[in-house]
Amino acid sequence: MFLLNNLKVGFARVDITPPFGIHMQGYYHERHADGILDPLLASAVAFNSGEKTAVVFSLDLIGISQKSSDEARNIIAEASGIPYEAVFLACTHTHTGPVIENRRYSGDPEYNNVMFRKLADAAVTSIRDMVPAEIKVAKGEAKNIAFIRRFKMKNGRTQTNPGVGNPEIDHPIGTPDESVQLVQIKREGKNEILLVNFQVHPDVIGGCKFSADYPGFVRRTVEGAIDNAYCVYFNGAQGDTNHYNLDPKEFGTGYGHSRHMGYTIAGSVLQIYSKTKPVEGCSSVGFMQNNITVPINKGDPDYYPTALKYIELHDAGKDDEIPFKGMEHTTVIAEAYRMRNVKDWADDYTLYLNAIKIGDIVITGIPGEPFTDIGRGVKDNSPCKATIVCCCANGCEGYYPMKSAYDEGGYEARSSAFKGGVAEKIIDGIVWMFDKL
Repeated sequence: MFLLNNLKVGFARVDITPPFGIHMQGYYHERHADGILDPLLASAVAFNSGEKTAVVFSLDLIGISQKSSDEARNIIAEASGIPYEAVFLACTHTHTGPVIENRRYSGDPEYNNVMFRKLADAAVTSIRDMVPAEIKVAKGEAKNIAFIRRFKMKNGRTQTNPGVGNPEIDHPIGTPDESVQLVQIKREGKNEILLVNFQVHPDVIGGCKFSADYPGFVRRTVEGAIDNAYCVYFNGAQGDTNHYNLDPKEFGTGYGHSRHMGYTIAGSVLQIYSKTKPVEGCSSVGFMQNNITVPINKGDPDYYPTALKYIELHDAGKDDEIPFKGMEHTTVIAEAYRMRNVKDWADDYTLYLNAIKIGDIVITGIPGEPFTDIGRGVKDNSPCKATIVCCCANGCEGYYPMKSAYDEGGYEARSSAFKGGVAEKIIDGIVWMFDKL
């Protein structure tokens, strides 16, 4: 039965939890890791059609820049003997993981080197583990754990995370994508592999202890409930969502709420697990990288001195002298850092879009944090039975808001390094790859 597909699939997993003391990434204040709530893991799935091999990773990291992803992908490609374009690194975007490189806070080059070598080992091991396989798919829902975080306020302004129970909220701008996708890979004589795709920010726990956040709970719950199964979680288009239900009666956060979110997604997987349908024609493996050019959002040069002043005050711990509070304070700080970061860049920037196609299944990646409607646009225009959209894949270059968000305002558009239209160009660039593959 398996041999008719000409498809082989392998699996490997390694622990990538760093040592204590390393900088943690995800906020606009300094944090150093001082403990472990649960380990950070890297899962690798290798696909082979007889002619081509690709390896897809899910990493418990907030993200790796395109520059560092290039380094890692080349190390993995050299060790495994597959092309650079066939290496796909998707990060879950957990906010309780390490800094990978120097940005606001320094990373640890020694950790990076060891981690990249571990990824290469995982790629090699997953390829050695390949056996004949077949693929089935199903779709479900996970309700009331993902919420649009951008709101139109009664005064007409747009605000991100305006606060639980804020009476000035008028309505959310958009709706979350609550769909769960399951790709079931049945393997001859070995554990099956379950690829799970959902989309919401993994910023639930906070603090200074390592955790995979809710994706870790998804993984552990599914593997605990289904015998002889590996679960690999891919986070989707999540740039304008998070876990905040702004109704005070329903609001939840922290490790317990992270567990609830993981259980909810895992529960959807268990509901549809016995309803998967075979996918015909999974006898070919293809891969492609499409580099697109987008304009940089340098902002108003007259505002630049003010931006530098806000950074100076923030870095000196004098945030009370910045005339904004709450999320508005975070927004002006993020905007200021963005202006300083891109001031000397060229006017255009190259973004990597990637796709791995296995017969009628496609896994596609965006190097940063795409808005929900990017994920919808990609899936709606895909010819495949299942389309897994991944955030922070082969790069982590910032937010990709829809064009309308730049007129509306809010944290994501004001912190994005890219001008309006970037989201629509990403959708077109990915759909172009689908046609070519």
